[in-house]
Amino acid sequence: MTSAHSKLYSDDVSLVVVVVDTNPFFWAGAALPFADFLSHLIHFVNSLLLLSNLNHAVIIAAGVSSCAYVFDSGNAYAGGTADVAETLGKASRKMEEFIKQDARETASNGTVADGGAASLFSGALSLALCYIQRIFRSGTRHPQPRILCLQGSPDGPEQYVAVMNSIFSAQRSMVPIDTCIVGTQDSAFLQQASYITGGVYMKPQELSGLFQYLAAVFATDLHSRTFLRLPKTLGVDFRASCFCHKKTIDMGYVCSVCLSIFCKYHKKCSTCGSEFSRVSMPDLNSLPDQRQ
Repeated sequence: MTSAHSKLYSDDVSLVVVVVDTNPFFWAGAALPFADFLSHLIHFVNSLLLLSNLNHAVIIAAGVSSCAYVFDSGNAYAGGTADVAETLGKASRKMEEFIKQDARETASNGTVADGGAASLFSGALSLALCYIQRIFRSGTRHPQPRILCLQGSPDGPEQYVAVMNSIFSAQRSMVPIDTCIVGTQDSAFLQQASYITGGVYMKPQELSGLFQYLAAVFATDLHSRTFLRLPKTLGVDFRASCFCHKKTIDMGYVCSVCLSIFCKYHKKCSTCGSEFSRVSMPDLNSLPDQRQ
């Protein structure tokens, strides 16, 4: 496998993989209707492609039970004569088909239909990284890759390990993960993703102007970013999720062998099977309010 450091990049050409949150439980009560959100997204992708005919854009839909590619400009415009409006219209229809299919899978799995259901962002990030790696191996020169996550639903604590693995893979491959939050609450996972990979994290104040936010902040290539004053995250939530109950915790116990995190003391690690010495362990609930 060719190292990312040995690749030759085109400074002003971008490969943007957009991960879109299609969670129907979130969009049912969102301030911005999904149809309007999709319109903003399509205009943003169109603007990326208009900036340079060498730019490459991919859209991945992240549902509650599945994730899939719904648009790839490399395939859509392979012949060079495709109509932009027609092609993006097909992407919209494919997005609608994915949402219906994901709803059927969610219903068959018996997933609870409430606003707290998380989208499968761990799988979507894996798809994005796999696509970028495929481009890495396609030749010696390629566009500068980056991932843009548009999330509205809450984080899924059960996806913590998979998401962190994707974050560190992106960091190793020098792929920034940008984040645009379209929901009411911040994402601890994506805050860490943007911080670790050197991406941009932003939560727009007015979703009615979402396209303007996307075009002004996320349309610029990585080379141009060095000359711009982009939004910076004021604080990053570095809390982890325990492996036993999948809950976000402030303090916990860490296995010294595999670094698994637990909210309660265990004599044996459930992940790697390591046994811990029988020493007096403090009760974290009785300690003062400290972070560790």
